[in-house]
Amino acid sequence: MASVDRNNKMLLDLVRQPGNNTCADCGIPEPDWASYTLGIFVCLNCSGIHRNLSDISKVKSIRLDFWDDSLVQFMRERGNSSAKAIYEKCVPAFFYRPQHKDCVVLKDQWIRAKYERREFTGENYPQQAYCSDLFESTLWKKGKDNKQFLKRSFLLSRKDFTLRYFIKEDSKLPKAVISMKDFNAVFQPEKISHAHGLQISYMHDKRTRNLFVYHEKGQVIVSLFNALRATRLAYLQKKHPTLQDNDLVPQITGHCLKEGYMEKTGPTQRESFKKRWFTLCSMNRKLLYFKSPLDATELGAVFIGTESHSYSASESSGRSTRGGRWHCGVTLHTPDREFVFMCEQEQEQKEWLEAFRKVISQPMTSEDYANEATMKRKK
Repeated sequence: MASVDRNNKMLLDLVRQPGNNTCADCGIPEPDWASYTLGIFVCLNCSGIHRNLSDISKVKSIRLDFWDDSLVQFMRERGNSSAKAIYEKCVPAFFYRPQHKDCVVLKDQWIRAKYERREFTGENYPQQAYCSDLFESTLWKKGKDNKQFLKRSFLLSRKDFTLRYFIKEDSKLPKAVISMKDFNAVFQPEKISHAHGLQISYMHDKRTRNLFVYHEKGQVIVSLFNALRATRLAYLQKKHPTLQDNDLVPQITGHCLKEGYMEKTGPTQRESFKKRWFTLCSMNRKLLYFKSPLDATELGAVFIGTESHSYSASESSGRSTRGGRWHCGVTLHTPDREFVFMCEQEQEQKEWLEAFRKVISQPMTSEDYANEATMKRKK
């Protein structure tokens, strides 16, 4: 008969070993669950997804549940590193590997792709779906000037590195042709108020344009997301033929470093404060501001350079007498102007300061210099 205390201790020793000490699926440290059919250690959140794959994966708590001797022995023989060698053998460079902070649909489809569809074992799953010349999908898209979502047809072309969308399925002329040059896609379920919400951003008439879309099926929207990443990587490979994939993958898509509401005053700092939605992306070093989170087009943008080029961020305080309601100030210093913002809470003030300083501390690339010059010419 199994010794509960002995087996419990053995599992705790196993989960502390390198490879096992982070979740096999999202990478968070100290997993305390395990799939005893796959032989992997996972976190509580990922274990919930595994429960939906009951034909493939069965999970137990390594601290609270009873473990038979044979199951403990199986976990000793397998473990996360051995399982990854099987289930992540052929993951394409462009395929997004979600982390613990990512949204549920990304983690769910990553786990299903690995264990249910066995996409990366090198057996027989067609990788061409992500890398085909054309990738078509019908999505719900938010209207530019209203909150209504309508069905739109999207066509991704690897041949000319574009994403087109059409008002009607039988339309011959696209509503927009989006280049992969200044393209970004990121999941925003909270902002879009849908678990599968995806935000697509690109440059149009020298301003950032946002599309907010979703699909009812998680596999469809995540497949589109990875097809977009595959096409964007192909574009970068053509643009930078001497660089390796390891250098290009971080440039495929970028997450917002920080976003949220702040109050903003005008260039003379005597104008009244107005509430705006701000988005800061470290990949392009731009602070964008909008009237609301789901605006299609930016109201303005600020380029953020380095300290050696006279960029800095500092805390400012004092009550505004120009209509502002918030009093936790942040001043962004640039060579041409000081931008004064007000945050509602001190924690928000601290987070914005940290985000600004993180971008300022990063060295600029040749592309950053080109973007800075372009933005200056726009003014």
